[in-house]
Amino acid sequence: MRLLTVCSVLAALAAGAAWAHPAQSEAMPGEALFVVSGRGWGHGVGMSQYGAYGMANAGQTHEEILAHYYSGTELGQAATKQVRVLLAEGKPAVTVSSAKPFTALDARGETFKLAPGAIVLRPKLMLPTVDGPRLVKVASPLLIRPGKDTPLSFDGVQYRGSLELAAQGQFLRVVNFVRLDAYLPGVVANEMPHTWPSEALEAQAVAARSYALANLVKGKPFDLYADVRSQVYRGVAGEKPRTTQAVRATAGQVVLYGGRLATTYYFSTSGGRTASAADVFGTPVPYLLSRPDPWDKASPHHMWGPFLFGARTIQSKLGIDDRVLDAVGVPTPSGRLRSITVQTDAGASTLPAALLRTSLGLRSTWVTIGVLRLDQPHETVVFGSPLRLTGLARSLPAPMLSSSPDGSRWTEVGPFQRATSGSASLVVKPERTLRYRVEVEGAASPAILVEVAPRVQLTRGIGTLSLAGTVRPRLSGAPVFIERREGSTWRRVAKKTVDAAGAFRADVVREGEYRASIPATGGYAEAVTAALSVAG
Repeated sequence: MRLLTVCSVLAALAAGAAWAHPAQSEAMPGEALFVVSGRGWGHGVGMSQYGAYGMANAGQTHEEILAHYYSGTELGQAATKQVRVLLAEGKPAVTVSSAKPFTALDARGETFKLAPGAIVLRPKLMLPTVDGPRLVKVASPLLIRPGKDTPLSFDGVQYRGSLELAAQGQFLRVVNFVRLDAYLPGVVANEMPHTWPSEALEAQAVAARSYALANLVKGKPFDLYADVRSQVYRGVAGEKPRTTQAVRATAGQVVLYGGRLATTYYFSTSGGRTASAADVFGTPVPYLLSRPDPWDKASPHHMWGPFLFGARTIQSKLGIDDRVLDAVGVPTPSGRLRSITVQTDAGASTLPAALLRTSLGLRSTWVTIGVLRLDQPHETVVFGSPLRLTGLARSLPAPMLSSSPDGSRWTEVGPFQRATSGSASLVVKPERTLRYRVEVEGAASPAILVEVAPRVQLTRGIGTLSLAGTVRPRLSGAPVFIERREGSTWRRVAKKTVDAAGAFRADVVREGEYRASIPATGGYAEAVTAALSVAG
């Protein structure tokens, strides 16, 4: 319990109204709780896949879906017919197999016949053939071609087209040479559920085809990655009949803007509106604008949260050195955040919203950051005195201040009154030491402790060396110590007890400066009166 010196009690009483005003001393910022809610999943640019699903269910065609999400575009035919997909590199050995006879062509132009089954190849490229020596050294790169109507298997996964194996020192690189529309079935079913309406699958097929061709890798011996650096490609195992049919139904179709391939970004869920490329990537693209998207409400990620993060968690995950006191988002026109301003003990700093998303594992940057914080008063409160509690309650509905004597059961005190900035306060008049916190539905700020000391008044008694005092509330039976100043210290000279009326009396044996103190007891902090001079 914090020691209270009740300074100038007599002067305050004489002034009459001194105890009527709430304490105004600056409080120490408390621990903040951040309540994060959001909308959508993904970067938000281009086609919302759940939006495409909703539009297809509403009877719209894949052409209409694509035209909505990629403003001012048209459909055309792709010129590219084959792509090279990097499947692996840095492999010390690979296994290639086929259920039927297959062939290999090396860098010297020699063709080798291979028997059905599996072969294991290492960087030296020693090839077992059916019509020559047991093992033949071949020149890198080696192009392995499939047998009739039978896909090749690389490390147990089947792929259409051919496989190129190239030695890279002590390792091998594996690239899949495949027709564009044989590559896409291994992509589309991994990007959109194959059970969705056909028009949505066809929109996804065209978007995937366009995205692949608009983002071919430059300066490498391959065109595409098999992972999220391009699009997730799982070969034959990733194909589904309905998505394969969607690829065939849109054979060669791509999205064009001004006669050039469009970069057709897509993502899961918009939350009701897509984002522009300028908002998210910082560069405007004329066909990647923010568009209304009322069709994605079927998504389980249309709206999500709230997720609760303590200030110390935010500090740790964002890599901030100082204690976090507040955070405010800076929105873009589409509603997603461009950045956040984090207020700490040391000042403010601005961080990109993408960092917030990845660090906290959020589904998108379309988030609302609610803040609950109750600040800790510096002083102990005198019984019967009002105190203005301050803090933050931003972007959350109906914040309520609650109290509890021990933290186990909470009682509502009243609405936490806030300004448009989110700063909030409420005047309380605690009658004992209490814990306080700010609550909203589903969340509460960390609690603070407000210590209350009894109001003790010490006056001259009737006799020459007599003292009298009162205690409020009437702490009947509480001990009162009478202390006399001796130099720079105080020495106890008497011990009295508060009576049923909340009073005490004491006689002293000599003149001097005296004070009364009541130790912490029964839910109250220690109280000490101001000094009182006693003269004969």
